[in-house]
Amino acid sequence: MSQPCYVPADILLPAMGTPLDPWACIAVDQFTSQPEYWQQAEALAAGKPSTLHIVLPEAYLGTSREETRLQSIRRTMEEYRRAVLTRTVHGYVYVERTQRDGTVRQGLVGAVDLEAYDYTPGTRPAIRPSEATVVERIPPRLKVRRGALLETPHVMMLADDPDGTLIEPVGARKAKLPLLYDGELMLGGGRLQGWAVEDPVLIGQINAALADLADPAAFAGRWPGTAGQEPMVLAVGDGNHSLATAKAYWEELKPTLTESQRRSHPARWCLAEVCNVHSPAIEIEPIHRVVFGVSAGQLGEAFTAWAAARPGNGGPAQSFVLADAAGAFPVTLNAPPAPLTVGSVEAFLADWLPAHPEASVDYIHGADTARALAADPARPAAAILLPDFAKADLFRGVVLGGVLPRKTFSMGHAEEKRYYNECRVIG
Repeated sequence: MSQPCYVPADILLPAMGTPLDPWACIAVDQFTSQPEYWQQAEALAAGKPSTLHIVLPEAYLGTSREETRLQSIRRTMEEYRRAVLTRTVHGYVYVERTQRDGTVRQGLVGAVDLEAYDYTPGTRPAIRPSEATVVERIPPRLKVRRGALLETPHVMMLADDPDGTLIEPVGARKAKLPLLYDGELMLGGGRLQGWAVEDPVLIGQINAALADLADPAAFAGRWPGTAGQEPMVLAVGDGNHSLATAKAYWEELKPTLTESQRRSHPARWCLAEVCNVHSPAIEIEPIHRVVFGVSAGQLGEAFTAWAAARPGNGGPAQSFVLADAAGAFPVTLNAPPAPLTVGSVEAFLADWLPAHPEASVDYIHGADTARALAADPARPAAAILLPDFAKADLFRGVVLGGVLPRKTFSMGHAEEKRYYNECRVIG
């Protein structure tokens, strides 16, 4: 690898003491079927500086609010760059997120080089998506990215760092680093703290750890059969389509730039937080499905008939639970058509949904939330509750088998997603 795929950046923050509640808001792809969450967030942020005013919640896509919101975002970005984002960190930001169960998730905010990332199936760059990218989901996000002055990230990357060489040494020195922010996040998001990492020696240690993770011999030793491949340094843990949108915008912009401009244009990079997948604070949970417009019994019958007509892949039996207002019951596939349960479910939905235009699907974080959405007898819906996803399978699946099926896993509960906080100039 000719140059690092993850680098220091000029990271912007509001004035010291700006309350994180309401400045920081949750990732826009959360609570898409719960507009009341976004109504509460809007009320909390009304008339106050907040990243909520420079992002477009997906709950607003396709509504009358979308276009007016986009226009407002542009104006607010200009205002924030001029009068709100008054602090700059030249380097990284070390962050600690105290989650609802009291565990502390460590992370490092820096910039992904989009030249080292590709979501095209079959490619094996240094930075890879962990799940299949649905290109149809990029255009709505591109409306926000295209021509924007600022970006604020909810992308979370994962490093396969069992020895804790990248992030943990920075955390051990946090007492000697300048504190940037410390506060509670809105609507039960937990506590967030951040420290500036600008010391050249510490930055050098980070860069050395990244170089070790990119060492071809070590990578081939860890993953037999990969000799000759470019090592995967980071995998996208969350915000896959946001990073894909940044890449799409960069590829759109590149032909308009000279070779010299391409080497330094700020849109070539995208802010992201890197975490160690081996951290006990990193939880990998399944993403459940709720299919609206059908009962659990009807969907179960359709799924069973569909699976019976498909050849099995030779793997072990798979099970999941279907639930609705009438109750819940298990579904078992003795000859599953795909290696993972989520793959079998996605293959079924890909066939079944086009034949049932009255139905729709949403992807839900948290089994309780999925059950609740399907429990309203006035609104027929079926929750597909998927089994736990093993953390160890994530890197193995991406390195050896390519991307996982779309919406396979989630890093923690919805409220534990990354909140928009740090910003960077991209235009």
